[in-house]
Amino acid sequence: MTTFTAPRKHFRNIDADAAARLLGCAADVALVLDREGVIRDVAVGAEDLKAEGYGRWLGQPWVETVTVESRPKVEALLEEAGSDTPPPWRHINHPSPGGGDLPVLYSAIKVGKTGPVVAVGRSLRAASILQQRLIEAQQSLERDFARMRQAETRFRLLFQTASEAILVVDAASLVVTEANPAALRLLGNGGQGIVGRPLAEAFDERSATVVGTLASTVRAAGQADEVRVRSRAGQREFRLSAALFRVDGSSHLLARVAPLDAGAAVAVESQLHRIVEHLPDGLVVTEPDGRVLTANRAFLDLVQVGAEDQLRGKLLDEWLGRSRVDLNVLIANLRQHGSVRLFATTLRGTLGAETEVEISAVAVPEGDVPCLAFAVRGVGRRLAPLAARAGGELPRSVDQLTELIGRVPLKDIVRETADVIERLCIEAALKLTGDNRASAAEMLGLSRQSLYVKLHRYGMGDREPEQP
Repeated sequence: MTTFTAPRKHFRNIDADAAARLLGCAADVALVLDREGVIRDVAVGAEDLKAEGYGRWLGQPWVETVTVESRPKVEALLEEAGSDTPPPWRHINHPSPGGGDLPVLYSAIKVGKTGPVVAVGRSLRAASILQQRLIEAQQSLERDFARMRQAETRFRLLFQTASEAILVVDAASLVVTEANPAALRLLGNGGQGIVGRPLAEAFDERSATVVGTLASTVRAAGQADEVRVRSRAGQREFRLSAALFRVDGSSHLLARVAPLDAGAAVAVESQLHRIVEHLPDGLVVTEPDGRVLTANRAFLDLVQVGAEDQLRGKLLDEWLGRSRVDLNVLIANLRQHGSVRLFATTLRGTLGAETEVEISAVAVPEGDVPCLAFAVRGVGRRLAPLAARAGGELPRSVDQLTELIGRVPLKDIVRETADVIERLCIEAALKLTGDNRASAAEMLGLSRQSLYVKLHRYGMGDREPEQP
């Protein structure tokens, strides 16, 4: 570092005012400090610093006019001011009335052995502003790069997972630069030989001219109608379409290849969807926990709901079964066996109607969205004898008694079970005695009057005698 060593005789007759002016011109800010480090005078040379209110520092210790982290630097400058070595420069921050910090580069010099300490400073505000702008520009660039990386990641993920065969082709040479896995499976002979080769080589010789015409049309107009091409072996036909896009000043074609029979498959799928929508039986698809994903019109009618959106996301047990037990049983069996057939239960409508139904269900754990499918068929007519029991008719078999579980309290089922056994015994006795009620009463250990009461109770009072 070069030290200014002008002859001292040039400054021998300088007075105090001249010295003050010299300091004001040589530095952006100059502070005159006493032995205790208290500011006794301030001189500001830079116009942009005069508005910072340096006059309020007069009479204050220098160390109290700076920020907390700068105080050790001020103390070091005061200690080093009287040394023989060239004074160092230190970066010190002052709190600014307008907010933020005012950066100043200070150096302190002691005038004589007993004189005051003069601290001269150079404003770093311009450098700080430039540095802040540089940081903001760098952060903006990093954000832009991050967005570009995210966009590229999304493009790559979509490109790799798309079920449609997609190729990126150089528009000038018609060489395939990229191909997704679907294209490799469809055209690449097991994933070999597409990338880096002309697009026309993926098809037979007759299709090469068609591919060239398609590329010329797309380069000229930006788009073109799809064309038909054949595989190299000539066994399959494909639909080929392309679109033009530019990257870094070069043109590329985004080519899509689909089997010619894919349109028929789409049509069949659409037709199947319409068939399911108009089925007379209800069909509802749920998540593995029973939350509704979609339902057809017949199911909406069964549960008395006007729109599918009113069901979506809700648990199926809001309408299915006498309690959540039915849905839990169905889901447990689907997880264990994969399918359920002819599960008898009831379906409750939103407006209060109840319908006896049979449910067949299947679990579909594969695919993008694992789900459960329930086919719901109303069987009110088939179960009419069961419904008649609500008016007093008794079940006639163990299966019918089993169907009552969950619908009727246990004590009522036990009572009806006893009535079933009693009725079966009376019918057997009448059959054995040829409908001789006196003999039947004696066989059962009942009086004739008790037998007549029970016959009337079970609706057997008008029973015709059987012929021996």
